Amino acid sequence: MADSTRSRHKGGFPIWGFLVIGILVVVALSLWLLLPRPASRSGLPPEVRVAMVDTSRVEVYAEYEGSIRASQSVEVTARVEGILEKMLFREGSYVKKGQPLFVIDPRLYQAQVDRARAQLDRANALKDKADRDLNRIRPLYMQKAASQLDLDNAEAAVECAEADVSICKVDLLEAQVTLGYTRVVAPISGYISERMVDVGALVGPGGKSLLATIVRSDTVMVDFSMTSLEYFKSKDRDVNLRCQNDGECLDHLPSYVTITLADGSEYPYRGLVDFADPVVDTSTGTISVRAEMPNPDRCLLPGEKTKVKVLLDVVEGAMTIPGAAVQGSDDGKYVYVVAADGAVERRTVIIGETVGNIVIVESGLRVGDMVATDNFKLLHEASMVTPVNLKEKGNSKNAAKPAEEKK
Repeated sequence: MADSTRSRHKGGFPIWGFLVIGILVVVALSLWLLLPRPASRSGLPPEVRVAMVDTSRVEVYAEYEGSIRASQSVEVTARVEGILEKMLFREGSYVKKGQPLFVIDPRLYQAQVDRARAQLDRANALKDKADRDLNRIRPLYMQKAASQLDLDNAEAAVECAEADVSICKVDLLEAQVTLGYTRVVAPISGYISERMVDVGALVGPGGKSLLATIVRSDTVMVDFSMTSLEYFKSKDRDVNLRCQNDGECLDHLPSYVTITLADGSEYPYRGLVDFADPVVDTSTGTISVRAEMPNPDRCLLPGEKTKVKVLLDVVEGAMTIPGAAVQGSDDGKYVYVVAADGAVERRTVIIGETVGNIVIVESGLRVGDMVATDNFKLLHEASMVTPVNLKEKGNSKNAAKPAEEKK
């Protein structure tokens, strides 16, 4: 009775029954693993998407952080001292060059003009008298009725009178110009800021000189910095950062610029790099670069931050492949090249610039080669796959149809 109890499990099932079930499971699993399995339902090697190596014209861009400023920003200042009497513009409006903006009390400066004009009249009168005296002395001198000293004094008086007239003319012109400063006009066309002083305040040398600021923003400047390495590399490329138009540099293309608006959209107009600082900033190792952008709708505001995309190079006939095809190891970059029969070859490549999801291949491939872009875990040297071109995405089984139709 004790042996019978030991030979059973607590639930009444014999222990040897568990052993038999376990052995059967192990045998079944082993047989399943040893059975040959097809790589795909059609009996073909596994499918791998491939891309054809092609040549194209590639534009290489770089992106930088930039800031926008007005192409011109001019301070309107009071050049003479006086009480501000009038303001003749609406703040924030567009003003034209020469448009009157402020009026400073002109009475003092008008008096200076009147004084200078009176002094000029006096000098002209003295010159006329000196001319008459000289005209009387000359006949007398010819008749020996006047001495040489009398003639010299008369001629000197005329010359001094002429000099006095010239001085008075200059004084009058200076007084008139100073009087003109009491009427402050716009030095450039553009949008004017709010007034910096109130009507009735003392302005000019003894008071506050800054009255307003005018900015010209129909064209704006975009300032950004690039590394000295990028700048010096650009000299060997097809794009010159110092070319300001298509005809200026015969051997290079001008460097065009696009920027991003505050809402993330791309600005519809493109600009042109018109200045690159010839001096490297030693504290940052960068070079200051400036681009000029059209701004007819005033969408770009001075002081705004933006992202700047700059054309740095144009590569003609570049061999390109998807970036997903490039793998890396300690030995460098490599790709899996798939032959027309599905044979796989691992090939080392030298990669150039990356543009979006496309990379430029400098060496290691030939035009027409097919490179794998997925299923890299299934790939190894001398393995076989079924290549499916990326352009046939959505019809990936088209490659297997000819084999099925033959059956």
